[in-house]
Amino acid sequence: MPKMKTKSSAKKRFKVTATGKVLSGQAGKRHGMIKRTNKFIRNARGTTEMSKPDQKIVKQFMPYDR
Repeated sequence: MPKMKTKSSAKKRFKVTATGKVLSGQAGKRHGMIKRTNKFIRNARGTTEMSKPDQKIVKQFMPYDR
């Protein structure tokens, strides 16, 4: 049986940690920064851990990162 391919879009957007958690970039930072509060912008830096149901979906696209 051939190897399964990882979705290219998923490997660019998500990272799987050694313990199996999925990290992704914070949402809401692409545009419209004028209407956002400074607190929101500050708290949305870096990455965040995805929710369990979303992690399950993303891991289907990344078969070898478990």
